[in-house]
This record gives sequence, structure tokens and C-alpha cells, in this order.
Amino acid sequence: MFSVTVRDHMMVAHSFRGERFGPAQRLHGATFVVDATFRGPQLDDDGILLDIGLATEQVREVVGALSYRNLDDAPAFAGRNTSTEALDRFVADELADRLMAGSLGTEVGRVTGVVVTLHESHVASAAYERTV
Repeated sequence: MFSVTVRDHMMVAHSFRGERFGPAQRLHGATFVVDATFRGPQLDDDGILLDIGLATEQVREVVGALSYRNLDDAPAFAGRNTSTEALDRFVADELADRLMAGSLGTEVGRVTGVVVTLHESHVASAAYERTV
């Protein structure tokens, strides 16, 4: 299995619902390093899984749409906690949609999986993996 990973970052504001979150129930900021990994079993005739430049652009667009926003106000997250895990899934689903639409410069079906990892700090991260 081949994989290509590109990295970006996002800075967001959000709050959590539920006593278990203590002070994080109040509005606070978070900065995430975002790794998007694309996986597939075969390379194309040029010896690549997908165009890293296009993958970088698409990740930047998806992450950029979330950056510098209060996610509590975003319709996509209405009524939901924007946990690291929930954000992983959102980004992975957006990238999978773009892959299927041909926006990553590879034929549909070559990339068979997407993994998005959000690093909250140098010691903690969460990831979501899905098939395409």
C-alpha cells in the first residue's frame, strides 16, 4: 500500500457541551496541525499515487474554510461538539468528496483510503480513517 501525506494547520475557536469538558465549555481557541494521508495499492504510469501539489491545495482549501472561525457558528457542526475526532471526520469526508470529484488529479479509484490526523499538541493527536 502506498501513501502520500500532506500537512497544513488551522486555528479555530469553539466550545464544548457537557460537564465532562469543564472549562472547555467556555469559548476557547485551538490550533491543529493537520496531516492528510491518501492511500492506494497502485501507482499510475508516471509512478505516483496522486499529485502532491493538488493534494496540498485541496487540504489547504478544506482546512482554510474552518480556520479563523468560531465553529460553534458553523452550520455543519450545529448541535455537535467539535471534538478533534469530529473535525478529523469532517476533513476526511470533505477530502473524499473532492477525490471522487476528480479535484486531486488522480483517476477515481486509485486512492482507496484517506486518513486525517489532527495534532492538538506535540504529545496528543486523533485520527479518522475512511475508505473512498
